[in-house]
Amino acid sequence: MPRVYLSLGSNIERDHHIRGALHELEQRYGDLLISPVYESEAVGFVGDPFFNLVVGIDTDKTVGQLAAELRAIEEAYGRDRQGPKFSARTLDIDILTYGNACGEIDGVMLPRPEILKNAFVLRPLADIAPGDRHPETVRPYLEHWEAYDQSKQKLWQVDFPLDEE
Repeated sequence: MPRVYLSLGSNIERDHHIRGALHELEQRYGDLLISPVYESEAVGFVGDPFFNLVVGIDTDKTVGQLAAELRAIEEAYGRDRQGPKFSARTLDIDILTYGNACGEIDGVMLPRPEILKNAFVLRPLADIAPGDRHPETVRPYLEHWEAYDQSKQKLWQVDFPLDEE
């Protein structure tokens, strides 16, 4: 079973949507590897700050099956796909990596390019998988984070107890 890393984000009712997504993921995939939660400014548009984190799961679902399940979770939490690409989100769940898969699989580009572009993806990924290697660069995520220009996107860790409702 491949290890899959997912990026979760929300800037609308953030606590509710992130907790709901974590619950749904745990119900479907069992034990989760969960990064710290970070708050960051909206990127690409003016809007409320986001909560972001990365979750590791193990699944035997295909990329297409997984993507469909993640879209269903997003939609159950009010995700509106009619707005612009860069806009407020109740819940955004993206497949970052699927094992060491590279290229477009079932309509999903792997590894997701945002890993190396956005601090709010790379930092939590480096937190939970520091020694894991990016499938294309073959460099560890921690090495990528240490080389990242951390002044270009501000983010800060927030206290987010996982056992609260």
